[in-house]
Amino acid sequence: MPTAHMMLNPRSMRWKIVLLVALACSAMALTVGVLVHESTLNRSLNEGAGRAEQQLDKEVRDARNSGRQPPLANPGELPDSLLRQVELHGWGTLYENKPPAPTFWAAKKQDGRLYATRVDMTADLLTRQALDRHVWKYSLLTLAVVIPATALATELPTRRLRQVARTARRITAGDLDARTNMGSRAGDEINEISATVDSMGDSLRERITTEQRFTADVAHELRTPLMGLVTSAGLLPEGEATDLVRDRARVLRDLVEDLLEISRLDANVEQPQSRPVDLAELVEESVVKTGLTARVSAHGAPVAETDPRRLDRIIANLVVNAHRHGAGPVEITVSGATIMVRDHGPGFPDGLLAHGPQRFRTGAAERGRGHGLGLTIVCGQAKVIGATLDFTNHPGDGGAVVVLRLPADGPAAAQ
Repeated sequence: MPTAHMMLNPRSMRWKIVLLVALACSAMALTVGVLVHESTLNRSLNEGAGRAEQQLDKEVRDARNSGRQPPLANPGELPDSLLRQVELHGWGTLYENKPPAPTFWAAKKQDGRLYATRVDMTADLLTRQALDRHVWKYSLLTLAVVIPATALATELPTRRLRQVARTARRITAGDLDARTNMGSRAGDEINEISATVDSMGDSLRERITTEQRFTADVAHELRTPLMGLVTSAGLLPEGEATDLVRDRARVLRDLVEDLLEISRLDANVEQPQSRPVDLAELVEESVVKTGLTARVSAHGAPVAETDPRRLDRIIANLVVNAHRHGAGPVEITVSGATIMVRDHGPGFPDGLLAHGPQRFRTGAAERGRGHGLGLTIVCGQAKVIGATLDFTNHPGDGGAVVVLRLPADGPAAAQ
C-alpha cells in the first residue's frame, strides 16, 4: 500500500502527470475562453453598428415622412474619432463603453447636414459578461473533475511501478526469489520493465547459484589432497624450505576451510545454537585465540542470547582483518548488545562501503593483501545469528570501524 509520503510526494510521476493534465486543461480553457470572448465581442460590435445605422436611417426617414426635423447633431457633442470617420467617408460608427452606459454611435453627413444617434449596448455587455462568467465557471468545474479523475487513473500504473521498484530493491538486498509477478500484457511498457526485472532476478540467481556451486565443488575437491599435502609437509626435515612449504600449506588449508564455510553459509542450512553469553569475556577470549593484540573495553556486564561459536568466529575474523589490512592499535568496545571493532589504518575503500564485502576482493591496495573472504564470512555468520553489521570509516583520524549489533532477544527474534 502506498504511504502518505508517496501519495504527497510532489516529485512523483503521478503528480507530474496530474500537473501536465491540469496545465493542458487550463491552456485549453483559456484558449476557448479568449476565442469565445473575442467572437462574441466582434459579433456584438457588428450587430451594434448595424443597429445604430438602421436606427439612424429609420429616424431620418421617419422624420422626413412625418415632416418633423431630422435628428441633427452638434459636432461638439460627438466623439472626435467619429467626426473624423464622417469627414473621410461621409458616415461612421463608434462604440463607447463609458458611464453611465455603453453606447454605439452612428453618424452621417447628408445634404450638408450632420445626423447622429446612439444605441444603448447595456444588454449586450451584460450578455457578454454572463457568457464569460459561465465559460470560466464551467472551466473550473471541469478542472475540479479532471484533476481528481487523473489522480485516480494514474494510481494503478504508479502502484505497479512502485511494485517493480520494491522488487528491484529486494533483489539488490539479496532476496533473489523476489519477482513482480505481473503477468503478460502486450504493449504495456510497465510490464516490459517488470519482465526485465524478473528476468534480471532469474539471471542473477542462476549466476550466483553457479558461483556458489563452483566454490563449494572446488573446496570439497581440494580438501582431501590438501590434507595429504599438510600431512606430508609435517614429515619433511626441518629447514628454511620446509618452513616455507608448511606455511604455504597452512595458508592453502585456511583458504579451503574458508571456502567450505562460505559454501555452507550460502546454502542457508546453518542453524544457531544460542545460549546466554558474557560478551566481554567472549571477546577477550576470541582476541587471545587469534594471537594478536586488541584493547577491549566493556561498559557494564553485557550479556546476550547468541551462538558463542559463531560470534567467536566473527570477532576473530574482524580482529585478523583489522591487523592484516589496517593498522594498530585495534580497539574493541562492548556496550550492551553492540560490539565495535576499530583500527587506525587507511579505512575501508569506497567500494566496500557502498556495496559491502565481496569474496576475493580486498577493495584497495593500501588495505593489504588477502582473499577477501574474512569479511564475507563475518557477514554470513552475522546473518545466521540475526545480527546487523555497519561498515564505516572513523570521521576523525580515520581507520576502519565495524559495528556489530546483536538482536535483543537472540537470533530467533531477528528472523
